[in-house]
Amino acid sequence: MSHPQSTELYARARRVIPGGVSSPVRAFGAVGGTPRFIARGEGAHVIDADGVRYLDFVGSWGPLILGHAHPRVVSAVIDACRSGMTFGAPCAGEVELAERIVAAYPGLEQVRFVSSGTEAVMSAIRVARAATGRSLIAKFSGCYHGHADHLLVAAGSGLATLGRPSSAGIPVPFAAATRVLPLDDESAARELLAREGTELAAVIIEPVPANHGLLPQRRAFLEMLRAETRRHGTLLIFDEVISGFRLARGGAAERLAITPDMATFGKVIGGGMPVGAFGGSRALMSHLAPEGDTYQAGTLSGNPVAMAAGLATLDVLEREQGWARLESLGVALEETVRPVLARAPFPVHLVRVGSLVWLSLHEGGAPHSAASLSAQASERFARLFHALLARGIYLPPSPYEVLFLSLAHREEHCAELASALDSALASVGAVA
Repeated sequence: MSHPQSTELYARARRVIPGGVSSPVRAFGAVGGTPRFIARGEGAHVIDADGVRYLDFVGSWGPLILGHAHPRVVSAVIDACRSGMTFGAPCAGEVELAERIVAAYPGLEQVRFVSSGTEAVMSAIRVARAATGRSLIAKFSGCYHGHADHLLVAAGSGLATLGRPSSAGIPVPFAAATRVLPLDDESAARELLAREGTELAAVIIEPVPANHGLLPQRRAFLEMLRAETRRHGTLLIFDEVISGFRLARGGAAERLAITPDMATFGKVIGGGMPVGAFGGSRALMSHLAPEGDTYQAGTLSGNPVAMAAGLATLDVLEREQGWARLESLGVALEETVRPVLARAPFPVHLVRVGSLVWLSLHEGGAPHSAASLSAQASERFARLFHALLARGIYLPPSPYEVLFLSLAHREEHCAELASALDSALASVGAVA
């Protein structure tokens, strides 16, 4: 199938935008071919620049929990724009959204808004360092927390290693202040905290890791982290940029019944607009200027348009029992797709937590910690991706990215995915 408009746009983009994209995974680097340039979205579908319609399971990587262009969100944004798009001053919307977030999330007393998840995590860690007077932080291999210098590190060999930059342009001393742990490994976490706990400002983790595939963690492991960080005076930060207000009203913290010291948010609370937030107890957040001496600022933070989109999104989720409906939809998708995967000519495993779904092509079964795919499995995914795209199914163009369900999806869409998968797997298996 030719896509002349996307092809032309991509050629033009590559002349003026590095790689032709504003975020690397959009470039189809993991699957090959020309990325589709999307012209518009309608509910559970997107339509590309050539007019081809796809059933969308990307959902702008998570924010569109109601689907594309939900009427209430669009109306709220239009109304906000009519009154002014940004003021660089406080507005009522940020107060109302902050009240909603604080009321929903366990242990939260105050939040501050920023414009992205990266900003939220970067700021939360700065507060943690200020509050504890410590410099080191620990993260987990396979958890992505944005592209701040001290967080773009990868795990080396061993149970707990010094961070090493995984991107050019990051000074080694920046990354050296980060320790990297394997997921789902209690002994490694205990060992690090016993050795350096008094120097660790914070341990940060996605409570439901969803950036290196979907890697559900044992509740006992997360409870151990909660207990050990508390024992060493180290703050526990839950990165809920993806899971917050998606897996439950109170995010993964509510679902797991574990309360962190701080949490970061994005995606859903912006309703499709650029938003991030971070929060914690009043005592911790009092370190921020203008009350304290920890500086953080943003011209567009808390702007009225983004606040209106977030509030409208939360309103719909509350009024329409959105989280219960999404859980039911996830169950329906799982029940529909699993029999298809059982017939696949090579290993494909479905992993699901609520409305987050991952198709893992790992030969030994879906992992619970960061694990690389074989070259053969990566090639299979690339072919599967394009076979599904040709059948009108738009998946994330990477074998390590999760699928997102929305309230715009229906059980018939689950059946459509299953049917396309059945046909695509057969076509891929024939040449694998």
